[in-house]
Amino acid sequence: MGSLPLDASSRRPLNPEAFAGESRSVVDFLAEYYRDVGKYPVRAADLEPGLLRKLLPDAAPELGEPLEDVLEDVRRDILPGLTHWQSPSFFAYFPMNASAAGFAGEMLSAGLNVVPFVWAASPAAAELEGVVMDWMGRLLGLPQRLLFSGGGGGVLQGSTCEAVVCTLAAARDRALARLGHAAIMKLVVYASDQTHVTFQKGARLVGIPPSNFRVVPTSAASGYGLAADAVRAAVDRDVARGLVPLYLCATVGTTGLGAVDPVRELGEEARRHGMWLHVDAAYAGSAAICPEFQGYLDGAELADSVSMNPHKWFLTNSDCCCLWVASPRALTSALSTDPEYLKNVGTDGTGNPAAIDYKDWQISLSRRFRAIKLWVVLRRYGAVGLRAHIRRHVAAAKWFERTVAADERFEVVAPRKFSLVCFRLRASFAGDADDVNRELLAAVNASGRAFMTHFVVDGKFVIRLAVGGAMTEMQHVMDVWELLQDKAEEVLQRYRLEALNLQFRGS
Repeated sequence: MGSLPLDASSRRPLNPEAFAGESRSVVDFLAEYYRDVGKYPVRAADLEPGLLRKLLPDAAPELGEPLEDVLEDVRRDILPGLTHWQSPSFFAYFPMNASAAGFAGEMLSAGLNVVPFVWAASPAAAELEGVVMDWMGRLLGLPQRLLFSGGGGGVLQGSTCEAVVCTLAAARDRALARLGHAAIMKLVVYASDQTHVTFQKGARLVGIPPSNFRVVPTSAASGYGLAADAVRAAVDRDVARGLVPLYLCATVGTTGLGAVDPVRELGEEARRHGMWLHVDAAYAGSAAICPEFQGYLDGAELADSVSMNPHKWFLTNSDCCCLWVASPRALTSALSTDPEYLKNVGTDGTGNPAAIDYKDWQISLSRRFRAIKLWVVLRRYGAVGLRAHIRRHVAAAKWFERTVAADERFEVVAPRKFSLVCFRLRASFAGDADDVNRELLAAVNASGRAFMTHFVVDGKFVIRLAVGGAMTEMQHVMDVWELLQDKAEEVLQRYRLEALNLQFRGS
């Protein structure tokens, strides 16, 4: 890698001409990457930790280098070591959508580079966020009480993890204002065994004792949704011990299985004890833009907060998490700060807020102009285009589920509700089914032709196929099924031979 001294233009880091030229180079680089992304192994299975450190210098360069050299190093050293989340054959975790509109919005956000932490710091940025959050809430069919137009409101966070910590802090302070701060050791948080672990982490961060986090079991009988009667029994036991129910999480589209908790029933249980009800729809919330999926959010009017991630399945490049709250005051009471250097900024001169200071709706002070990114996505694709995006993936997942169920070697472990299918080789065909399914998943991923992840439910190892990539078409889902069949036959044949050898040695 050669080095060049800084020339006169490069001493101006935001020179408009240089900015235009170098931005075009990056866009061209990414366009080439997207054209070829299907040719890369989806996951670089043969790399070992520490390899990149061996390829790069020990210290940063003293002199600047041409961008073309940097991009060439990205092509040579970085791309081969990535898991390609935008590959059409990426079916792991949940999708992390990218799109042309999402990238354009991200460019505007990064290029304008404003910091709308208080209204006066960028009034249009703060106000666009409020508009976009109401747009999104209406598209998802959320109740009016969660929108600015109905007395609630919304904020764009970086992730569900941040949204969870904020709502837990709001619930905690609301309870302690009534009970006194010493009562924090009595506060209890409730979730299911399918709830994302971020809620346990968030509870610890806001001071809830780990022993006061209740993981309520689910079962196949309820589709692995959290049953209200199980929550009621857990709450009643805690109340009898003198503890205080604080917070209940209902999930729409759990990470492991895509299960759905009954929001209305859980909301009624939360109301019974004054608990904060949070609805986590990080993944499946995007599907609620389609009327046929809005029923899964039935009862959201009982929620204190709802969150979903447009950066998962809504064609919005990371990061972008929508959080709505019924009581903005409950949130800001827990998170607001009023240092002298920010006083009177964003007020009407009387000390009364004239506009939203989003610093009081989040953990950090600084924040990105995420609203313009989501706004561009909504403007470019419209509700019709976004619904088509969701339905295309749901149709592909439905085909995959039906095809798996028709193969006697496989079983679908949990009913598909959105675009996640959970399946495995049957024990009758696999001997030690967990070991065989682990080998099958490893063989598929090692091929480089697809990437999937797993889950364990009821002690069974389960393979997850999450359809949702912006570039994923039906053909890619059909291809991964063909790959699974081929690898399954290889793995099962090996087990049959091993069984015959054992039988031969034992005779």
